Amino acid sequence: MDGKFYLEALVNGDSKTISKIYQKNFLGVKKFVLQNKGNIEDAQDVFQKALLQIAVRHKKEGIIIKSSFDAYVFTVCKNLWRRELNSYKKRVTNSEGIEQISEYTANAYALVEQKRHELFLEKLNEISDNCKKILTMFFAKTSYAEIVETTEYTSEAVVRQRVFKCKKKLTDLVKGDQRYNSLREL
Repeated sequence: MDGKFYLEALVNGDSKTISKIYQKNFLGVKKFVLQNKGNIEDAQDVFQKALLQIAVRHKKEGIIIKSSFDAYVFTVCKNLWRRELNSYKKRVTNSEGIEQISEYTANAYALVEQKRHELFLEKLNEISDNCKKILTMFFAKTSYAEIVETTEYTSEAVVRQRVFKCKKKLTDLVKGDQRYNSLREL
């Protein structure tokens, strides 16, 4: 079953399929949240928010998922949880007591982050396979020495130069997209 099937199930409230989505995806989300200063209730909240956000967004915009649906759900959950951790940290560390971010605002930020991530992945797929491979390794924090070992490049200096050029190509593609300005600032 493809992503469109699951998206339609979310929009239509198909409880049987939503149950399958939960069974297939919740354990991974729970593990991520527990490993990142959360508890089971946090994981459940994030998962529910993610499914709701995906359903609302598909209904309004007609999302097209280019990766697997499961990976998409996990990414949305991960972004929501990171946003939650960041807002919690700001509330705790500011002794003057900043105004708490409303749930609506937090969800809006998470949605913008998700759209940024989607734009980034879309543009990453538009660059050459060589650049995509190098940048994927670089973003995964693979050392330059390891990149030299697994590619045809002869030295770390050459890899650094290639990473720089590929990042520039990717940046230009992202900035050249009409969606960039609307997603740039919050």
